[in-house]
Amino acid sequence: MNTNPLPSGDWPTLEQGWVWLCGAGPGDPGLLTLHALNALRQADVIVYDALVDKRILDWAGPHTTLEYAGKRGGKPSAKQRDISLRLVELAKQGKRVLRLKGGDPFVFGRGGEEGQTLVQHGIPIRIIPGISAGIGGLAYAGIPVTHRDVNQSVTFVTGHDQSGETPSSLNWKAISDGSQVLVIYMGMKHMERISAELLNAGRAADEPCAVVTSATTPDQQVLETTLGNMVADIETAGLTPPAIVCIGKSVLMRQALDWAAMAKGQAPRNTDPLGRGRPAESA
Repeated sequence: MNTNPLPSGDWPTLEQGWVWLCGAGPGDPGLLTLHALNALRQADVIVYDALVDKRILDWAGPHTTLEYAGKRGGKPSAKQRDISLRLVELAKQGKRVLRLKGGDPFVFGRGGEEGQTLVQHGIPIRIIPGISAGIGGLAYAGIPVTHRDVNQSVTFVTGHDQSGETPSSLNWKAISDGSQVLVIYMGMKHMERISAELLNAGRAADEPCAVVTSATTPDQQVLETTLGNMVADIETAGLTPPAIVCIGKSVLMRQALDWAAMAKGQAPRNTDPLGRGRPAESA
């Protein structure tokens, strides 16, 4: 266990009977916040999700109990109601509880539901945001979700609802028309339908897309493709969840901003992938 102290500062105390809802970031332990690290070292019990990197759990205290509460599509998973009530039960036992969730707990992480249940049962909570995979994971792949020359809007979409199906409430035409860049969470299972909906809504078949799996971890893979070819290319590449999908011209910026390739000594493929013919900061 890493025992290095936190930087000096007035760090909050995780009190008995409290539950802290905390984001663990997209995967890389280095992307954990200091507030999250502080919580890890104080908790009596850590209830963690499937996407929390096990190296992060190594920072827990020596007497901390770890409880797995992972939810993965297509696999046996804990029911959300049972997870929420387990948090209530542990808090009422006087435990100092850390609910550790991948990414940010309030970005398609059901942290709001868990927090609401806790508050309804009289349990005090603290919220610790985390870096969402839809931003941090794409950044690790060299893809900015916003770029002045590409987009003035970005839309984050979940690829499935409570039933595990593509959300029926989504207006794909409005989403397509309203945002230059789309970021889709948890959509691998339904990409055939999602891509068809977007093509029917008028998005171009040759629109750049990227699929980033196991973002920010040593197992990260990045597939650059197009909206029309994405489903076939995913199958050919054998990609599996967890994945973030980005649709839009910002994907082209990976040709210039693939910093992981630069770290291996590779030159950028194209320093002007948008064909602007000028530095981005000019004009």
